[in-house]
Amino acid sequence: QAQLVESGGGLVQPGGSLRLSCVATGRTFSNYMMAWFRQAPGKEREFVAVIIWSESSTYYGDSVKGRFTISRDNAKNTVYLQMNSLKPEDAAVYYCAAARVVYSRTYAATADNYDYWGQGTQVTVSS
Repeated sequence: QAQLVESGGGLVQPGGSLRLSCVATGRTFSNYMMAWFRQAPGKEREFVAVIIWSESSTYYGDSVKGRFTISRDNAKNTVYLQMNSLKPEDAAVYYCAAARVVYSRTYAATADNYDYWGQGTQVTVSS
């Protein structure tokens, strides 16, 4: 059974950095795109970034562009989200998700299109 497990969340000061990890197990994800979404209390789930597992193609949400970087390590079946210059508004539960590849930014940024989800990891940005 496919499973996504996130880790790496925690408390960081504004301006700091964190790296989140998502380990994918239970099936082959080579034909999938892997994304990060986040959800803050009282807000809708927000698209953060996506990477196509078999390629280097990436796409970012406007609020994180230039500060966050998504990458993957095929040998470790792991997707990463490097988060730099963190702001208080970046605080949220961050979720890893997987969906079959569709070459559409609108499709990739829509949470309902994803088949698999992790349990989430909390990121808190506060001084």
